[in-house]
Amino acid sequence: MRQEELEMEERVDMEDETSDTEFEQVKLATHQSINHTLCGVLLELDVGYAKVALDTVQEMSVDDMGLVHGGFTFGAADFAAMAAINDPNVVLVNSECRFLSPVKVGERIIFEARALTQEGRKRQVHVVGKFEEIKVFEGHFLTVILDAHVLELKLLKEKEQQEKEE
Repeated sequence: MRQEELEMEERVDMEDETSDTEFEQVKLATHQSINHTLCGVLLELDVGYAKVALDTVQEMSVDDMGLVHGGFTFGAADFAAMAAINDPNVVLVNSECRFLSPVKVGERIIFEARALTQEGRKRQVHVVGKFEEIKVFEGHFLTVILDAHVLELKLLKEKEQQEKEE
């Protein structure tokens, strides 16, 4: 009986080790310093998928009725798109968006982003934002993955230009 218990414990231990390595969680590799109050909080992350929640606050309001400025809605959608691609050097190059319903202070908007296509360094992402069951935002984002941080590339170009001029 004792031998059977030991074998059972070994099997359980092996299953635990396997499950830990097989289901390794995806970690956010981009937008590490984003302001979560203004651009949303990452709720879920998987390869090609991200879910972000934006809790709207008074500072986002444009009037006495509590209408939230669309820039905050867009910012959270953009963060969701970038997280879905999840590369440290991803940048937004184009977007086509529709603001489908007004957003009010105090509402929680959930954005789901799904990567659609990949062509070389280009990635397309579809993002939908909802308040409860109401779709308030929908957009397509075109991103590009660069070799280095976009600002590092700019500095390198400026340095090369200076060297040519000297």
